[in-house]
Amino acid sequence: MSLNETPSADRLHIAFFGKRNAGKSSLMNAVTNQPMAIVSDTPGTTTDPVSKAMELLPLGPVLMIDTAGLDDTGELGSQRVHKSMQVMRKTDLAILVTNGAEPLDVIELALLEQLNSRSIPYVLVRNKCDLTDRRDGEGVFVSARTGEGIDALKQAMIQAVPREESPRLVGDLLAPGDLVVLVIPIDEAAPKGRIILPQQQVLRDVLDAHASAVVCQTEDLPRTLSTLNTPPRIVITDSQAFGQVSRDTPESVPLTSFSILMARAKGNLSAIAAGAMAADHLQDGDRILVSEGCTHHRQCGDIGTVKLPAWLKKHSGRQLEFDFTSGTDFPEQLEQYAMVVHCGGCMLNTREVRYRYALSRSQGVPMTNYGILIAHMKGILARSIAPFGL
Repeated sequence: MSLNETPSADRLHIAFFGKRNAGKSSLMNAVTNQPMAIVSDTPGTTTDPVSKAMELLPLGPVLMIDTAGLDDTGELGSQRVHKSMQVMRKTDLAILVTNGAEPLDVIELALLEQLNSRSIPYVLVRNKCDLTDRRDGEGVFVSARTGEGIDALKQAMIQAVPREESPRLVGDLLAPGDLVVLVIPIDEAAPKGRIILPQQQVLRDVLDAHASAVVCQTEDLPRTLSTLNTPPRIVITDSQAFGQVSRDTPESVPLTSFSILMARAKGNLSAIAAGAMAADHLQDGDRILVSEGCTHHRQCGDIGTVKLPAWLKKHSGRQLEFDFTSGTDFPEQLEQYAMVVHCGGCMLNTREVRYRYALSRSQGVPMTNYGILIAHMKGILARSIAPFGL
């Protein structure tokens, strides 16, 4: 991830849904004014969701997603439909593309019902208006082929985008001139030549607050603190170093982790903290789901697949079983798990992260995240969430 590139998770996710041959790909190309998706008269040309990060003025940085037709058939077609419906979990704005010459059918009406039930903003588009004189009913009438109505569609998209202020990571806790210490371990899991995304994002948020940041490695924290004329406003650490950093940071200095800041920005922090308590009640044979939002290469000391399972076994004193998922792979049935432990979600947008927590909650399965669980097992959870009034 470039330091100058807006992460996909921070982009507005705009997904195009509809039946095969409704013109989804053509319409997306017309809206963006560039050939982003393959266009064909053959139904079912788009087989898997296709994403493209771009700037779409005046909306700014967006992620455009073209999906397969919701009326696809056969075993493979059912898999394509399932993947298209998975996209809805992260959709900030849905574009439902229909044939303007025909009334909405049961598939399209069912999709509208799904969007409404999930409170997903949408624009209903009546495509192929160049082939009919019909202009009655709701929706924006357009022709992806001729360009008619595209400007009106863009205006409808702008109006439909929710006017929500992006959640802050830490900047709202800072005043101009404050000093923040960021503890960033450089070990075998650290990407060569760069720092990981949550650390980049927190650093940017500190700068946006007109505060200053000092960055050091775990073993250098005592020396770094001793060189400061005044105590820092807060110390923020990588969760893996929580125990050592807590011991080296005076109790009078607020302390938290990058992962906890992500939980605060993308979820309900108090509920996520409560989910960590499930680690105290595990039984032999309990199964734990450990889920990451990215698909990075696993190192020998990987936190998700190696360190967390070992810490949970030691904390609980129980023989536990673990399943692991990554990227967009997240099971819809969770009842088999005693708890779910999720990463900070820096590679997932807020809607996707909140969907996963809501799914877990609806099935009565406690869910927490890496940083909060580690803080709980280290006995410093109260201290690590105290900066947020919890």
